[in-house]
Amino acid sequence: MERWLGRYSEIAYALLRVVAGLNFATHGTQKLFEYPPGGHGPVPIASLMGVAAVIEIVGGLMIALGFFASFAAFIASGEMAVAYFKAHAPEGFWPVANQGEVAVLYCFLFLYIATRGSGRYSLDAAFRSGRRET
Repeated sequence: MERWLGRYSEIAYALLRVVAGLNFATHGTQKLFEYPPGGHGPVPIASLMGVAAVIEIVGGLMIALGFFASFAAFIASGEMAVAYFKAHAPEGFWPVANQGEVAVLYCFLFLYIATRGSGRYSLDAAFRSGRRET
């Protein structure tokens, strides 16, 4: 299976980065703009939740586009660690019991993206290849 699917690993990584980044950004839009409906919003931008929303929107879009994705993902990973320990861990040890699974998964997914970088299909790669041709 690895031999067959392995040749699609860069495409799969790009899809993972785009889907995770865009979904993460929607958490921020829920907080600031109440869109899509069902979030915490609107929250004041000068609050802890407001700062989190900005990190989620800007960081999520940077991750999705592959624009300095390592830096954005590292910051987003830290935000998710803080969110987990501040909001979920006090409710119990296990993420499945304290509704912290999403925060834990985002934290470790973004840590992985921070170590891997933007990848082949990204704005960073497009800018790198554009500089070589000139």
